[in-house]
Amino acid sequence: MNHHFTFLAAFFALSLATLSSFVSAEDGNRADTGDWSIAVHGGAGTIDRGAMTAREQASYKAALAAALDAGSDVLKNGGTALDAVQAAIVPLEDDPKFNAGRGAVYTWQGTNELDAALMDGETRQAGAVAGISSVKNPILLANAIMRDGRHVFLSGAGAEEFAGDAGLERAPPEWFATQRRLESLERMKARLLSAADVDHKFGTVGAVAMDQDGNLAAGTSTGGLTGKRWGRIGDVPVIGAGTYADNRSCAVSATGTGEYFIRVGVAQEICTRLRYRFRAEMDKAQAAVPLGEDGMASYMVHASEFGLAGDMVQEEVDAVMAEVKDLGGYGGVIVVTPDGHAVFSFNTQGMYRGRATSEGMNEVAIFADE
Repeated sequence: MNHHFTFLAAFFALSLATLSSFVSAEDGNRADTGDWSIAVHGGAGTIDRGAMTAREQASYKAALAAALDAGSDVLKNGGTALDAVQAAIVPLEDDPKFNAGRGAVYTWQGTNELDAALMDGETRQAGAVAGISSVKNPILLANAIMRDGRHVFLSGAGAEEFAGDAGLERAPPEWFATQRRLESLERMKARLLSAADVDHKFGTVGAVAMDQDGNLAAGTSTGGLTGKRWGRIGDVPVIGAGTYADNRSCAVSATGTGEYFIRVGVAQEICTRLRYRFRAEMDKAQAAVPLGEDGMASYMVHASEFGLAGDMVQEEVDAVMAEVKDLGGYGGVIVVTPDGHAVFSFNTQGMYRGRATSEGMNEVAIFADE
């Protein structure tokens, strides 16, 4: 009888330990292997190879590669996903080729209004800003808001005041001014065109990363839509729509027709789908475990030992982008998972994009067939 009691006590102790391990792994990182992964984007849309010279293509790819290298260097040296995301986004904000920071499009009134967001997948802290016009790098203001912690989302004059208190670098209107963006606004006004008619691509920039500790982060920055009015805000600074990160599932940065991304809640929808898919696949794996003579599973599948395959991740991400398209929206997303998968999905002709991993992947691309 004592031997039987001792066996039961040991069994229940092992079961509790297994449950504890499972819960902590499911709620936190599923892997801490020293691997890292990063993806960047510079917008999606009607990007026709025939309409771009070889020199233009090379220029865009060089800019993407530089941003990717900046983020990768942080991760290679043991830096955080948050730092890597910012390191990748800042040079894209400074590059007038992209619709963020220096290359931002013009509002109907002929000004630049900038939006950005940053999120930490470990703590789910976030910072977001909308409608600012004098902060050189909006992603750094999003970071300052997140670090301060009192609020998540600031806008307009209040956000500008906060930026001043935080000591962030400011820039005059001429820093953000670019001739081709001004011409886009003039064409819109002269021909009564829509933003989609003028800008056939969405030049929003963003980055997602997983660091060597298995933590995730996401960041996005944009100038919005050409000719936007009435203080319009798109999906980029809306946590859960254009930007989201959660160590339990993924990090996402989006670009496209923001109104549709907001309605679908694209970024969090992708993360939620991946969490449910992870649970479903793990349950399948557990159901396949051989049973012992007592009818019990011979071992328990631990969340820390389990991960989604890349094709499973792609399937869920593509499903969300298909939903956006069904509603009439266009654009794309970049996604990084706790297993280090770096995934793209877009329903447009092209997307300025790049990805790199500790396993040696390092690539940039523009067109859908690349």
